[in-house]
Amino acid sequence: METTAFVGIGSNLGDREANLRSAIELLTAEDGIEVVAVSEVRETEPVGPVEQGPFLNGVVQVETTLPPGDLLERLLSVESRLGRVRAERWGPRTIDLDLLLYGSERVDEPGLTVPHPRLHERRFALEPLLDLDPTLEIPELGPISTLLAELE
Repeated sequence: METTAFVGIGSNLGDREANLRSAIELLTAEDGIEVVAVSEVRETEPVGPVEQGPFLNGVVQVETTLPPGDLLERLLSVESRLGRVRAERWGPRTIDLDLLLYGSERVDEPGLTVPHPRLHERRFALEPLLDLDPTLEIPELGPISTLLAELE
């Protein structure tokens, strides 16, 4: 059975556009993952205490036969193949892939929380999600359009 999942994608080191393209190509090549749509990409200011350059951010919509934990493993593998080094929390990165939503499921296990725990606070993820599916709702939090309006 296939599940629709949404993956946040971002980069603020090196050739940011090329990093995003490479990540999408690697995801497309993975068994059990079909990339069905990619949002518009936006330049956004970094979040967190670390001084760094702006990000390019977007969201990728996928259909997957993988359970959430396996999908996350594939995302981490793609990050690693593209040179992601997890040296500093909220630090600069060549690529960042976050599992934002996995169908309407809620997952809470070590190393994986879905929906992404700070999704409702992040315009840089909510706006691209709205691009892809204007009717999308975050389980237990409501419509993305409403969550975005609350950030105003």
